[in-house]
Order: sequence, then C-alpha cells, then structure tokens
Amino acid sequence: MSHGCKIDKQDAAYFLTLTITDWQYVFKEDRFKNILVDGLNFCVEKKGLEIFSYVIMSTHMHLIARAKNEDLSFVIGGFKKFSAIKILNILRKENPNSSYLVKFSEAATKHSRNENFQFWKYGNYPEEVYSPKFTLSKIKYIHNNPVDAGMVARPENYYYSSAYDYAGKKGPVKVSLLSLHNLY
Repeated sequence: MSHGCKIDKQDAAYFLTLTITDWQYVFKEDRFKNILVDGLNFCVEKKGLEIFSYVIMSTHMHLIARAKNEDLSFVIGGFKKFSAIKILNILRKENPNSSYLVKFSEAATKHSRNENFQFWKYGNYPEEVYSPKFTLSKIKYIHNNPVDAGMVARPENYYYSSAYDYAGKKGPVKVSLLSLHNLY
C-alpha cells in the first residue's frame, strides 16, 4: 500500500487526491469543473480509466480509480496535463494578470518540471484500495466532502460527485458503480 507520491502497482485501484497549487479556488466555477468532467470522461472512454468514486471540490478532487491498461500514473498524468493546459489557456485569454496565474507562475519557479506555470501540486497522494472496508471508508469520505464543506446537506445533492450516481441519478462523469451495502 502506497502512502507517498508514487503509485506502486499500476494495475491496482487507488484513492487519489489531486490538488491545485496553493489551494487556489479555481473549481468554484462550474465551467472549470466541466473541463475536469470532460477530461475524466475522455480518460474513461479512450484511456481505459475506471472510476469508482470521485468528487470535484473548489481546490481539489478525490477519486478512486484504476487503469485497465495497467498504467494509472500515465493516465492520471495525461489528465492533469490536459486539464491544466485547457484551464490556463482560458485564464490567460481572459486576464493575463489574474491572481491565479501569478500564483501558478510563482509555484513554477519552485519546480524544475514546469517552466511557466504549476497548476496541479506535484503528486496524487495515492493509497492503494486493498479491502472492501477501506474502499467503503474512502467512498464515504469522498461523498461527504461537499457536506463537510457546507456546500450541500446530503452527499447525493452534490452534482460533481459520484454520490449523485450512487443515489440512482446520472452524474456528469462515467462511473463504474460498486455494489456496496450500507453506504449511508
């Protein structure tokens, strides 16, 4: 089981946390959440990503996922690159001097990997999903994020979460539902 920044078993399912540099509130706008939705769905359809649970918050996202092609690091890395480029292009076009871009540029000077902007924090904080009990605890954690943040009263009321799907509605991201009893 990995607790660092590295996915050890590329074919395993992992609980992942992807965070925006300096916890910037970029995803408070649905248009930016929808870029993540599009990217995740592309990865599901074209890259073999299987998503079991997710939530998109204002500053970060959580998901439980695995890659059918057995290269989860590559798939997540591509998703992060796609979403960063798309969002940064919008921000640059709308306001080249935005506080977001200033923060992302400052962060890039601290990281040798990116020359101009560091949108996502390095690492995904992977935790291998190793048992049904652990999986259930992480799904509950993911689904309760918007409740704990005071955004909704019940997990299934938050559209950008798989709680929506587990409640029998059709959410924006293609999710592979797990058969879980006593989810709530």
